[in-house]
Amino acid sequence: MKALWLGLLALISLSAFAAEPGVTDNEILLGQSAALSGPAAELGKGVNRGAKAYFDYVNAHGGVNGRKIKLVALDDGYEPDRAAANTQKLIKEQQVFALFGYVGTPTSNASLPLINQNSVPFIAPFTGADSLRNPLNKNIFNVRAGYRDEAAEIAEAMKKMGMSTINIFYQNDAYGQAGLKAMQEASLKYGIKIQATATVQRNSVEVAKAVDELVVKSPANAVFMVTAYKSSAAFITAARARNYIGPFYNVSFVGTEALVHELKNDGSGVIVSQVMPTPYNPTRPVTIEYVKALSAAGVTDVDYPSLEGYIGARVLVEGLKRAGKNLTREKLVSALESLGDYDMGGYRVKFSPTNHNGSTYVDLTVVDHDGRIHS
Repeated sequence: MKALWLGLLALISLSAFAAEPGVTDNEILLGQSAALSGPAAELGKGVNRGAKAYFDYVNAHGGVNGRKIKLVALDDGYEPDRAAANTQKLIKEQQVFALFGYVGTPTSNASLPLINQNSVPFIAPFTGADSLRNPLNKNIFNVRAGYRDEAAEIAEAMKKMGMSTINIFYQNDAYGQAGLKAMQEASLKYGIKIQATATVQRNSVEVAKAVDELVVKSPANAVFMVTAYKSSAAFITAARARNYIGPFYNVSFVGTEALVHELKNDGSGVIVSQVMPTPYNPTRPVTIEYVKALSAAGVTDVDYPSLEGYIGARVLVEGLKRAGKNLTREKLVSALESLGDYDMGGYRVKFSPTNHNGSTYVDLTVVDHDGRIHS
């Protein structure tokens, strides 16, 4: 009789474990919604490329506790409604275990209600928005620094260079507003006056009115930009045509390499804050290993978005390893919270039960006349 009860308990236990979404004996299913088409596509493709290179590496070496990782990526075109629909599909239809590498503030924000309702881990979103950081959300783990960190680094650098005024060009959505708020706080701290602001619509390059407002009517020492690469490039090119010679500061989400490509001959002197170490001339163990992983995947070109995808994937895999064989969403959250000070070899992430914001690392890079990116 005792043996029968033990057998029944074992079956019940196995049945309960098998019910965990996205986990089988052989696979862990992850979901991603990102811009894989449209004006922000290079960001989504980059994050996906870097993450997949590391997941492929892990799978080639036996997976995580005997399970291979599969990433299902859906295209949202950097549109909130499509991202929310994708999230519904990934959670309800695809039954993914966790969500990873979403790209953008408005798309991530639109997906949050579903994420919270279903208690799905949301790992390494490609955004620095405060809405994903404060207050702490048990489901969200941010691997990158926030826009507040980037704005503060830029404002401090401007102050050291003797600048006293700034204009702000921002996307008219949650992303742009997050960056605007971050610079308003930073400029106040460092005594820099915001003279004027102007907006551009998401996925648009209609910048003529903004250029007239910020470059012609009320020029400042510099322009701070919170937009994606196509609209940023359109603004800079138009401003150069109006003989504006002041510097342009962009936050990391702009997509540095895509911005340089769009600018062609107008990129010299453009400054971008980065939340990842440079993938060029790699000297840190983490960037050396990133290049090797890309090469193994048949990818020769490095860039910041794919490095961020790679690093985010490494953090997630470390959490999966520590969560153990009997994997559940709760165990993954606990494992990530127990990472402490996790050093990947030149890039550190610090998580705890009271802190899910893993990094404050920011570096300023400048584009030279040949389109090369220097830190």
